[in-house]
Amino acid sequence: MLSCPLMGVRAAIRVECRLFARYAEIAGADHATLELPESATVEDALRALRASLPGAAGLPERPLVAVNLAHALPGTRLADGDELALLPPLAGG
Repeated sequence: MLSCPLMGVRAAIRVECRLFARYAEIAGADHATLELPESATVEDALRALRASLPGAAGLPERPLVAVNLAHALPGTRLADGDELALLPPLAGG
């Protein structure tokens, strides 16, 4: 479990972050647990993830993200126990 308080603020919620396929390769891990302030957004979680995992700085600035299996925008507020998934682009036929 990775613990990363955002900007020195005392953590109030925990969010499980899942990285898939190429994003897991880039970040060097397929999951992380983030501790964030109660008012955290998807954008805040991405910032904390980049600070927590050595390779995560190489992730795209605005990856496709789902919160609890539903597409989410950067300003989406997070709650304790949410699952944040980073989904790389897929191609195929």
